[in-house]
Amino acid sequence: MTPTLPGDHRELISDLSGIVTDYPYADPESTLAVLAYDAAEALGRDATPEGRRERTGYTILLHATCWYVSARIFCKSLFASYTRALDGFRTQLDRASCICPAGAHPAQLDSEYQVEAGVSMLTEAGRSAFAEDYGLGEEELAVFDCEGFLADLVDEALGHLHKAHQELFGGIDVSHLDAQFVRDDGRLDLVAMQEAIRRRWENNTGPVALWSARRWLTGQVRDEERIGLFLCLWMGIAQTYEGLPPSYARDLAAALATIDLDVSCEHPQHPWSTADSTTQSRYRAVVHLYAPDDHPDTPVPAELSARELWECPVQYAQLAREALEDLQGWRTMRGGDDEDWED
Repeated sequence: MTPTLPGDHRELISDLSGIVTDYPYADPESTLAVLAYDAAEALGRDATPEGRRERTGYTILLHATCWYVSARIFCKSLFASYTRALDGFRTQLDRASCICPAGAHPAQLDSEYQVEAGVSMLTEAGRSAFAEDYGLGEEELAVFDCEGFLADLVDEALGHLHKAHQELFGGIDVSHLDAQFVRDDGRLDLVAMQEAIRRRWENNTGPVALWSARRWLTGQVRDEERIGLFLCLWMGIAQTYEGLPPSYARDLAAALATIDLDVSCEHPQHPWSTADSTTQSRYRAVVHLYAPDDHPDTPVPAELSARELWECPVQYAQLAREALEDLQGWRTMRGGDDEDWED
């Protein structure tokens, strides 16, 4: 009789494969939380054949999915669950026990293959089906249980998670941007800031937004610089479509909280509304405002270019509301608990 996987394991392969290929249809946060919980439960069964099979399977699965936890879900409790399970497995693994020949360990495994292998390793039936599907002999199958191989996977996953945790929830240092954005006389180089935002391929939109937020919060802003700095902050939020993590969002939210939203005016229109949603149009509006001779082209018509309109509290309020909606959208998209997004 041809060996087959249990039905719930076939479903697990399908769910996890969707996640690691970045096209999930099962809820990733809850699916991975259950995976980490089940892995932790297996820690207490390490003295049994079942437990050793599960140790292999769950180690491979946690390794295969740790990148998604790191890059797509901003949830401290999920990080903690993964770290707890991986740390537990690491204490059970003795790398020195490895007697595999050089090059015998599977290397650079595709994530989908790891998912199939990991789920299959959980049961004898799954192992038999996996070996038959991939034409593996007993020795080739046994390599997956090698403690040296598994220890390498655990160490790599833990290193990835620790680095990502700092980037997502820790303090981000953007002080190096002082040299780029503050002139010798202490004035802000808003044109340079706009140039940096426009170079989106350098992944610097988020750092520029964070630097702008922190500068705003210090109060070290001249009156004529306020709208330019605030627009750099706003653009950094509006143009980061995939969302920024809590390590950025906390200071961005704090800066936006300084804006009075309960204001009104009699202006029929404000300058920023004339710049369409393209990066180039927004760039032209700001650089013309601060260096009109060097950048004469602007989408803002002359009748809306007065400083009084640029500095209108209602324009600030409108921009702040939009940015706050974006921040809330990030929280909804990325998940996690409320406290993950707060100090």
